Amino acid sequence: MSARIQRAILSVTDKTGLADFARKLAALGVELISTGGTAKLLRDSGIAVKDISELTGFPEMLDGRVKTLHPKVHGGILHRREDPKHVAAVAEHGIAPIDMVVVNLYAFEKTAAKPGVRFEELIENIDIGGPSMIRSAAKNFHDVAIVTSPTDYDAIAAELEREAGRLSLATKWRLAQKAFATTAAYDSAIASTLERISADSFQVQSETTTFPSTLRFSFHKTLDLRYGENPHQKAAMYSDGSDTGVANARQLQGKELSFNNIVDLQAAWDLAQEFDEPVVAIIKHTNPCGAATGKTLAEAYKRALECDPVSAFGGVIGVNRPINADAAEEMHKLFLEVIAAPAFDEAAKAKFATKKNLRLVEVAAANQKWVLKNVSGGMLVQDADIRPLADADLRVVTQRPPTPEETRALLFAWKVCKHVKSNAIVYARDGQTVGVGAGQMSRVDSAKLGAMKAQLPLAGTVAASDAFFPFPDGVEEIARAGATAVIQPGGSQRDPEVIAAADRLGLAMIFTGVRHFRH
Repeated sequence: MSARIQRAILSVTDKTGLADFARKLAALGVELISTGGTAKLLRDSGIAVKDISELTGFPEMLDGRVKTLHPKVHGGILHRREDPKHVAAVAEHGIAPIDMVVVNLYAFEKTAAKPGVRFEELIENIDIGGPSMIRSAAKNFHDVAIVTSPTDYDAIAAELEREAGRLSLATKWRLAQKAFATTAAYDSAIASTLERISADSFQVQSETTTFPSTLRFSFHKTLDLRYGENPHQKAAMYSDGSDTGVANARQLQGKELSFNNIVDLQAAWDLAQEFDEPVVAIIKHTNPCGAATGKTLAEAYKRALECDPVSAFGGVIGVNRPINADAAEEMHKLFLEVIAAPAFDEAAKAKFATKKNLRLVEVAAANQKWVLKNVSGGMLVQDADIRPLADADLRVVTQRPPTPEETRALLFAWKVCKHVKSNAIVYARDGQTVGVGAGQMSRVDSAKLGAMKAQLPLAGTVAASDAFFPFPDGVEEIARAGATAVIQPGGSQRDPEVIAAADRLGLAMIFTGVRHFRH
């Protein structure tokens, strides 16, 4: 165990929990030194604190740009206590040892995310003194504790109280590791933002205008998984720190989530978010085996289950409404792995509580900007496939236009088809999937498979295709199954032949001009 902590500098932007932590430090006899707004907060909380200018003998200046960049700060942090030359040097210059640094940084990322943020405001939110103190303290972790996150306050205070004002070397090393990760992420955010600013205008460009020349990400581990896609693979989940999306979801009950659970959970959640009306998506191996809308979630679930009740066994459900008692009553009847929802009411949680292994997961919607895919030696990056279908996109290409009922069914099928692995064909009627043909090497086989899987009557359904039909045989198969209308992107060299086949078979067909491959 190292020497007792006697002096600490506190200078934070995020002041969550700081007063309570500082009060515990003071109770242990730690002298507190602080700056600006942090010092004011502590004094207002009745905690004795010395201004940084008292330590340095130099006032804060340049609108606060220079306050901790001083030898009496960095000398107090950086000198090695076991080195007699270091100890003599600081003593000669009247530099007092600093044993703990409590710092978090200017909110650069929040500033950068503000619509219309000015360049000057961005620059002023680049912290200089904070990262300097963090790096100094982390470098000298043997002698100095560096605290960069309010989430660590309670554990550190408890250890200090337990060990008479001392922290173990293991604790200091863990804090130093976290500190360097903090400054790395901070510098990465600055570099990524400034990269989008040209010297011509010094205007912040939209992130959607171009991909950065250097791709920088910073994630922290939230979960060690039992194994990966298969038992011989190790796996973990990492968060971007946004508190949104599947990686930051809150599990209310059930067994640990597996790698495959999380992948399916994402697929179910994504499909459910396509709709404004109540919807239920049932996913198996990332493909929907049933999806339906309804006046209520309970109705939507029963309709989704009708599509393929055999495949739904052991499935993952995604919904776009809080789950209530009625929906829980229906879902409770089937063995399910995971249910993802924005929320669960108390009656629903009570109903599901009897199924101890069922995972209930609350997800906060996230705006996904990019999709990444690993390739050997690098990474593929693309925009997320979030393009909505506008009325202007729809072009009737057959002699017979679809009826209003067919059009509604076609638009529903189109939204579901986007979330089916290519090649994808979806049969549907009136807000309900009837047959799903997924992941086949030829489109005509997907059409046959979707029809083969159907448990409900296919007569009078419509069909959606995620990409164009290269030959008329796919449309012919769809008509043979009993569908009366088709929605597809169009764009094949054989479009005239495909349209002619639809006309010959009495089908209505809409081209969207939008493809939704999903590999």
